[in-house]
Amino acid sequence: MRLVVAVSGGVDSVVLLDMLVHEKQHELVVAHFDHGIREDSAEDAQFVAELAEHYGLSFELKREELGANASEELARTRRYEFLRLIAQRYDAQIATAHHMDDVAETIAINLTRGTGWRGVACLSSDIYRPLLNTTKAELREYAENNHLQWREDSTNASDAYLRNRLRRKITDTDIVLQLAALRARQVELRDEINQTIGMLDMASPYSRHFFTMTDVSVASECLRFITKGKLTRPQRERALLAIKIQRPHTKYEAGAGVVLHFTSRHFTVQMIK
Repeated sequence: MRLVVAVSGGVDSVVLLDMLVHEKQHELVVAHFDHGIREDSAEDAQFVAELAEHYGLSFELKREELGANASEELARTRRYEFLRLIAQRYDAQIATAHHMDDVAETIAINLTRGTGWRGVACLSSDIYRPLLNTTKAELREYAENNHLQWREDSTNASDAYLRNRLRRKITDTDIVLQLAALRARQVELRDEINQTIGMLDMASPYSRHFFTMTDVSVASECLRFITKGKLTRPQRERALLAIKIQRPHTKYEAGAGVVLHFTSRHFTVQMIK
């Protein structure tokens, strides 16, 4: 398998790259996105370029001038746009160095923002993340034992980013392990729900009886599926009530351009762009 390895120059991605090189199981391409947020970010890019040369690997670089006031979300969005472009160019999969502590931090961020259960099943996508069961301490120990060099990102100490503020509060290893275990259970639950929905006969028109008699949480997930995730949780709750009580030959505007049309036993979904 060909991998585009996202390497920032920090200890996590440096360790990931070294591990993948020594596994000798993948064809590797090193990719670095210089966001231009820090004055010394060009030095990170140079460090990663030299690291790729050291391992004899292809290197891809993009620099943008996002500026010191750029949000963490903007930097992440632009970085992944670049990584996906490179992955497409090489017909490869993206590999990142997200680890167990990142899982805990991401869950904490999502909970702070009022996430539902899917926000706990985080960091699950088409991206290859082989270090999710490895702690930050274990990565640093690997780096020190193997005499690796890396760059420290000065923005990791800044209180301007929510992740940094939460990181300093999640210092108990047991908490990190518990949150990682919670994520694993929620990922299993999500996959089971998606599999169940896929096995259902979800062809339109939909049975009002099914959505009325099914457990609310399951019915909500089914409604999320057939409305392509457009409705929020409160919108789905109100739509389920409409499915239960709405009169035949009427319609219900659920929001986000989703309209439900009712007969006595069934309903259809209209998506208005």
